[in-house]
Amino acid sequence: MRARCQPVTLAFLVIAGLLLGACAQLVQAPAPSLPTAEATPVVEGRLTEVGTPRHETLILDHLDGRVDNPTQFNPYMSGTRFNQGYHQLALSNMWEMNTVTGQQFPAMAAEMPEPLNEDYTKFRIKLRQGMYWSDGVEITSDDFAYTVDMILNTPEFGYSGFLKQVVKSYKVIDRYTIELETLRPEPRLGYTLGVTVWGDAFRLVPKHVFEKAENPATFNFYPPVSSGPYVLKDVDPNGYWFLWEKRQDWQRTDAGMIAGEPKPKYILVRFYGPEEKRVIAGIQHDLDIFTDITPESWDILRQKNPYAKAWYDHFPWANLDDPCERGIAFVIPNSPYEKKEVRWALALATDIQKVSLATFAGMLRVSPLATPPIHILQETYHKPLRPWLIDFAFEDGYKPFDPDFAVKMAKTLRDQGIEGIPTDEQEIIDLFGVGWWKYDPEKAAQLLESVGFKRGADGKWLLPDGTPWRMTINAPANFEVQSQRLAYAVADVWRQFGIDVNVQAMEAGTFWSSWSNGTFDAGSYWPGCGVAPDIYDNMVSAWHKKYIVPIGQPAPGNAVRYESDTLSAILDELSFLTSDDPKTVELMREFMKAWVAELPWLPMFGTSKFVPVDTYYWTNFPDANNYYEGPWWWWSLFKYMVPKFEPTGRR
Repeated sequence: MRARCQPVTLAFLVIAGLLLGACAQLVQAPAPSLPTAEATPVVEGRLTEVGTPRHETLILDHLDGRVDNPTQFNPYMSGTRFNQGYHQLALSNMWEMNTVTGQQFPAMAAEMPEPLNEDYTKFRIKLRQGMYWSDGVEITSDDFAYTVDMILNTPEFGYSGFLKQVVKSYKVIDRYTIELETLRPEPRLGYTLGVTVWGDAFRLVPKHVFEKAENPATFNFYPPVSSGPYVLKDVDPNGYWFLWEKRQDWQRTDAGMIAGEPKPKYILVRFYGPEEKRVIAGIQHDLDIFTDITPESWDILRQKNPYAKAWYDHFPWANLDDPCERGIAFVIPNSPYEKKEVRWALALATDIQKVSLATFAGMLRVSPLATPPIHILQETYHKPLRPWLIDFAFEDGYKPFDPDFAVKMAKTLRDQGIEGIPTDEQEIIDLFGVGWWKYDPEKAAQLLESVGFKRGADGKWLLPDGTPWRMTINAPANFEVQSQRLAYAVADVWRQFGIDVNVQAMEAGTFWSSWSNGTFDAGSYWPGCGVAPDIYDNMVSAWHKKYIVPIGQPAPGNAVRYESDTLSAILDELSFLTSDDPKTVELMREFMKAWVAELPWLPMFGTSKFVPVDTYYWTNFPDANNYYEGPWWWWSLFKYMVPKFEPTGRR
């Protein structure tokens, strides 16, 4: 196909120059690796670079970039990747999440777990009948039992430590029924072993395949046998693309039974490289669904491709309801971040408006709490706790909260000539958030000096032992662009405050290994997630002290290794409540108050996802006017969205 790289308006001249250069490289460079030779049928219309008919192929952007271990599909091995289509298309979970309603629904399970006692320690779990693995073997209780045993008996799996704290025993009742006994009350067993946000680690494996492996801890499971509606057809050995093909028996999967037939025969998950190449691919109709681009690239894309659509058709364009918020996390046992005064000093040394503008041109909603500022959680936690945040004070009486952030940000953007900014204060708060911490470098300095910090002759901060305070912030490289930009923006404002800050951009594998093992000082991570008002499952995995392991070992939870008796005690009390118990939200608000007082990490913004689509070949994607799901292409629930996509007929 002829490339469509043409000059653009003066307003985007600099970016366009980069795009044009990258475009030439993209057009001239060969694909990383073509699929193995097969007889290619004669078809009408374009072919993709991997030889499939374009009009039958949906092309997804790969959130994580290149995969350095493209033939590793054992879902329990450390380092296995899932966003390359694996958990979106080929795996299923017991229970899934509808993010519009905030309600779970049975997926591989036939119904929600049935409690068999008042203590919520015994459950009946029924599998959906008629499901088959992609190799033709029926999915039964034996697969469930084998998976549980394999995980419990394989300590090399990081998830083994978690499951050992949940499962006491099980009994196979019949071909589709299991009774499970837990070690502790599990009134939310669907949350514990099912999806609440991105996906869930508990995934059935085929017994008839894994039992033949010499050692499940080192078994790559390649090619994977699928329980979802697609199978892996081919993979780039260099990890740039993964081609999935619709199963002929898609009806024999939970997704097929629940959502119907997916229209695309093929789904190609492709990493084109840096953002400019991804945008060019979109302009050329070689990329149907993006996962993350910047506001500047969206401006280019929408001007060059009339078929491109964003979540909104006006400011802020992006979807602001991604269920994980972004900020800077620390490994708490590492000095000096174990000191609460240091964490609060860093908060007050942060000019949050400046960080917002530098990160995403102000298209961000702030969050002072441990749970993201998505609409439903704004209404459940952020807005109800705003009066408490305004009154919250340190022991010396200082009140750190700034409730006027949203109003000030709205004025700044209006002054820049941005159109579509609301004028009603409540609507402004809905858009930009309830407020954040004051920018007060003087108070920040006072807090540091109270725990022994001093400024050197050059004005930079010295640790209590007299050595320079140096900090490295881990940041994603070529993926998760908001977190990447946030790291650099925060580093700039902290340098101005006098800290020697460096940003370390990392590929996905090392970025997440560092997180799990706790081998970093600071990082642009996102431990604060939640979808429904009951966020117990998200908070307990992030903050309960029982999940703390030594630095250097993969953490089953609480990766920042923050030990708090207060927070853990509230979570223990919550563990006995059901999701619909009115005390659940009430007690969780008390958890939020205790959490703010200790401030174990610095959440800053909800995630604004620029996830545009190209409607040239495919249409009926969700957006603000067609909100049947959020734009979470990289989540496990994607398989239930695909059947709604429609071909346009263009070839």
